[in-house]
Amino acid sequence: MAKPELQFDYRKERNRGRIRDTLMLTSHAHFTCVLGLAVALLNSGCARTQAEAPAEPSSVVPSVAVAKATREALSKEVVLTGEFKPYQSADLHAKVAGYLKQIAVDVGDRVTAGQLLATIEIPEINDELVRSEAESRRSTSELERAKGDLDRALANQTLVDVSYKRLEAVTKTQPGLVAHQEIDEALARKRSADAQVAGARAALVSAQQQIDISKATEQRSKTMVEYSRILAPFSGMITKRFADPGTMIQAGTASQSQAIPVVRLAQIDRLRTIIPVPESMVPLVRVGAPVTIRVNSLGKSFRGSISRYTGDVLTSTRTMEAESDIVNPGQLMPGMYADVVLTLEKRDNAITVPVQALMAHGGKQSVLVVNAQSLIEERTIEVGIQTSAKVEARSGLEEGEMVVIGNRTELKPGQKVGPKVAGVS
Repeated sequence: MAKPELQFDYRKERNRGRIRDTLMLTSHAHFTCVLGLAVALLNSGCARTQAEAPAEPSSVVPSVAVAKATREALSKEVVLTGEFKPYQSADLHAKVAGYLKQIAVDVGDRVTAGQLLATIEIPEINDELVRSEAESRRSTSELERAKGDLDRALANQTLVDVSYKRLEAVTKTQPGLVAHQEIDEALARKRSADAQVAGARAALVSAQQQIDISKATEQRSKTMVEYSRILAPFSGMITKRFADPGTMIQAGTASQSQAIPVVRLAQIDRLRTIIPVPESMVPLVRVGAPVTIRVNSLGKSFRGSISRYTGDVLTSTRTMEAESDIVNPGQLMPGMYADVVLTLEKRDNAITVPVQALMAHGGKQSVLVVNAQSLIEERTIEVGIQTSAKVEARSGLEEGEMVVIGNRTELKPGQKVGPKVAGVS
């Protein structure tokens, strides 16, 4: 009987072959799947790498901020501190010495031109007026007497002249009828009459001159009397009172150490705004330049213009005084301060660009312009008025051209850019 372990079972072997073939097929399919997955992942990674690779630097067009050159009104202004002063002010003195008899005004009173402010008592002036009036009357009488003497002298001259001519005519027609002695006496009387007429005429002229002198003396006395009345030379306000009734007032012609004024009068319905202009701005100041006067203490502003300027720079402050006249609405007082906005230059139709576009180098000023082909150009411009926000381009730019206002460190002339208009405040 054969041993069991040595028997060959064909059915089992056939089954084992099938199982091995199945395992081999399964392993091959698994390998193929894994290989395909790896290839797919590799292709996906390559595609991603290619997609994420940066472009060449030469193909990048940078975007830049630009602004257009525009036409607009542009002005250069400066704010200075001004002070109000009276349009005119005067210390009123007495022309003649005397005692202050009466003063009709006080500090703060408003007066009109010609109004009586004070009266000086001067007794001797009145005596001089009386004497001059008497002298004038005496001179008038002397003139009348001289006129009478001249009339009598003329009448006598006429009579003597007629007598002489008659004797002379008889002598010519009937020689020897009239004695020569009588003719000589007639001629002497004629010459004496002529002399009397000449003397009377001279006396009349002297009397007339004396009349003029007397009238002048009388007028001087009257003028001195008028000087005893102190009148307001212009309308204004009394800002200072120096004397009271009874004070001895010296004549205004005396030295300033002795003569004191009676009152101080200031015109304040119109004020002068004193503006100290720095030396650097003096060449730009002109008569008629507009100014805006801001009074911060009142919260109000007034418009005016430069009325005049001294043309002299003070060495102590290096400033020149300019003045602007302003009508006082009643709230302004001399001595108050104000901020004065002075317009030094103004252009009504200037080509302007933002100050951010301006570049300075080598003593010249330029801008970067983006032309129609979106290429950078560097333009040298002539700068005019410059403010905190805008600058005037007098030459080198046309209206509507775009200038770079952003970062310009990486920009070069000829470079292509992408302009983007930015708003500039």
